[in-house]
Amino acid sequence: SAAAARGLRSLHSSAPGSSEQPYTDYVATATEVARDASGRAGTARRRRRRGAAAVVRFVASVLITSGVLLLADAAVTVLWQEPISALLASRQQARLEEAIAAPQVRRRVLARKPLPGDALGRIRFPSLGEAHWIVEGTSLDDLRQGPGHYRETALPGQGRTVAIAGHRTTHGAPFRHLDRLRRGDLVAVDMPYGTFVYSVERTRIVSPDALWVIANVGYERLVLTACHPLYSAAQRIVVFARLVARRPATIVRGR
Repeated sequence: SAAAARGLRSLHSSAPGSSEQPYTDYVATATEVARDASGRAGTARRRRRRGAAAVVRFVASVLITSGVLLLADAAVTVLWQEPISALLASRQQARLEEAIAAPQVRRRVLARKPLPGDALGRIRFPSLGEAHWIVEGTSLDDLRQGPGHYRETALPGQGRTVAIAGHRTTHGAPFRHLDRLRRGDLVAVDMPYGTFVYSVERTRIVSPDALWVIANVGYERLVLTACHPLYSAAQRIVVFARLVARRPATIVRGR
């Protein structure tokens, strides 16, 4: 009957395992789960994007900072000298100043028999307002400390050619301004046994293999050499100066 049918439908819809309400709940639950999973995935993607962006910003910051430092180093080198080697050279100069007072070093210099790396004396450029301590030898290690004396040439006061080399852009750049010396400018070399004053005669630009510049010429001559032009070793700038005066020693205990 109709009443029985309605009862059956009512019973069916409300009985456990009914196919209508549980299906609706399942669909709702599945939708929520999918939405929650999608939300978590979206959150994870946003986190990854933020992490990637942070890495990119960090790398960009490092690259920009490195570029700025490199440009600053290049600018300082062009306008002045290479800063890191200048700091190291300053320490080496202080060491040479102390070493010249060491008894064993002074004895060797006074005997005109210095060893490679010995503190030798001091060279002064009154017209440039500069002074630098000299080391015996012209090896790479020697020239990192300051101007180096060519061991195959004489020492000041021996009546022959005295040759000294120095850097122009690195390791303190002691000879950076050799090109500013003019004829008649004085250069003084202070040794433990006397001060020797030379007058500039001329400047020449020569090839790196021009060994004639350190040859003896029959009188005491000071020869100063350095790379030329600046930032290049293609040539050498050479300053020739002649001894004009000898004075008592001014170096006393390295000062």
